[in-house]
Amino acid sequence: MSTLAPPLSERDHVVGPADARVTLVEYGDFECPHCGSLHPIVQAARKAFGENLRFAFRHFPLRSSHPHALAAARAVEAAGEQGKFWEMFDRLYRRQTELSDTDLERHARDLGLDATRFRDSLGERAHEVRIREDLASVSLSGARGTPSLFINGELYGGSLERDEIFAALARAAVALVP
Repeated sequence: MSTLAPPLSERDHVVGPADARVTLVEYGDFECPHCGSLHPIVQAARKAFGENLRFAFRHFPLRSSHPHALAAARAVEAAGEQGKFWEMFDRLYRRQTELSDTDLERHARDLGLDATRFRDSLGERAHEVRIREDLASVSLSGARGTPSLFINGELYGGSLERDEIFAALARAAVALVP
């Protein structure tokens, strides 16, 4: 079985408590339709599992098939500089057909970001480094496509259907009960 590598650290984008029973990591692409379909399932899992679930996201833009994926990843990172990573993350998954440069700037304005700072930040080397580090971890972890999920550090091999994902998360939560 493939294991998440490197393990989560302070560099990762994480929501939820560090001591949650279950950690779910997604390698995703904002233009990937399968990632878009997964997004409401992850949102529902976060709500259903509450403090028992920690969620992390790593970038896996598939530039050859999704021409806007890299720009979208940069936009999420630029929004994160202004404390709005998760807001932009949610917005881009809900609006996957609106990922042009003009769209990304509109999303930034709609989220109340400083538009000039956002635009200037899009080309920051730090964002490029983070995205490349996430891409390097894809092969280290054994992820093969988007979305790729890891539950408590192990590659999830089941279907992307809600019930199956919820069942896997529940099994992981129970497995940790002493």
